[in-house]
Amino acid sequence: MTISGPTAPAGATVAAPDPGDHGRRSRRVRSARALQDRRTGYLLISPTAVIVFTMVLLPILWTVSLAFQDVRLLNLRRTGVIGDYSLDNFDKVLTSPGFVDALITTLVYSVGGTACAIGLGLLTALALRKPFRGRGLVRACMLVPYVAPVVAAAFVWSTMLNPQFGVVNHYGTTLLGWDQPIAFLSSGKPVTVFGLDLHVSQSLLTVVLFEGWRSFPFAFLFLTARLQAIPDSLEEAATVDGATPTQKFFHIVLPQLLPTIAVLTVLRFIWTFNNFDDIYLLTGGGSGTQVVAVRVYDYLINRGDIGAAAAQALVLAAILAVLVTVYLKLFGRSEEVA
Repeated sequence: MTISGPTAPAGATVAAPDPGDHGRRSRRVRSARALQDRRTGYLLISPTAVIVFTMVLLPILWTVSLAFQDVRLLNLRRTGVIGDYSLDNFDKVLTSPGFVDALITTLVYSVGGTACAIGLGLLTALALRKPFRGRGLVRACMLVPYVAPVVAAAFVWSTMLNPQFGVVNHYGTTLLGWDQPIAFLSSGKPVTVFGLDLHVSQSLLTVVLFEGWRSFPFAFLFLTARLQAIPDSLEEAATVDGATPTQKFFHIVLPQLLPTIAVLTVLRFIWTFNNFDDIYLLTGGGSGTQVVAVRVYDYLINRGDIGAAAAQALVLAAILAVLVTVYLKLFGRSEEVA
């Protein structure tokens, strides 16, 4: 096809652009631009990928490798990634005396500490919900247990609960009528409430209370933020309808807080399940407070059995993953609906 225009020389012809060539050029330009965008994206995320691989994935892979090898402190330098893999460490850990007891203790400590922290945080958030003079200062003071160094907090508790010169035992024996001082942090006696044996040692109950006291500010912050977002009109309407404070809490406030409480439960349970420093500083893992994390430390430091410690850490992580998965399967859908 040729076109002759008034400006074209006499007898000259101009070829019309081929729509097919224009389309191919456009696709090539878009493809080149997309390729350049992908390269730019890879370049931007490469520092993060390197850090995650170095700081997160590599230690995990190294731990998995150690868990399947007979590694001790003496032969650690001669241990490579490819070695004599076996399941001996897992067999030794799972059949060792005290492992089941430590696992039960870990579950009791995690459930009790999580419930105590969230319950205390909820009570504190509700108590400080209405404005009053000095509320900001009181709220700030609520954060002290969470921000205080755990070593200092454990030292204060150990001193207060000391059976010889602790202030708790002093007032307990002089004012509360205790027959003798209580060894809160070194007693393996089971706790009895109203004649019911709870099969929980006094030391374990003490470290559970310590965990609840130290962690409740975290729940307090979350729940206070959620309480501030609840419209006042809901409770005002309920008040006009004659609802009591208890009815307003269970039918208006608590349903609004349930999604936040569910998230807090998962987070606090994971952190408490892996907690080590609180228990070790308070009791050293004795008197019925030996959790799995303390056993990992014992295998690693005291026995120098790195392979068994790594295997035990993997077992702990697997159990935690199973428990969280079951929880999300059972309650994840209800959280989305709420």
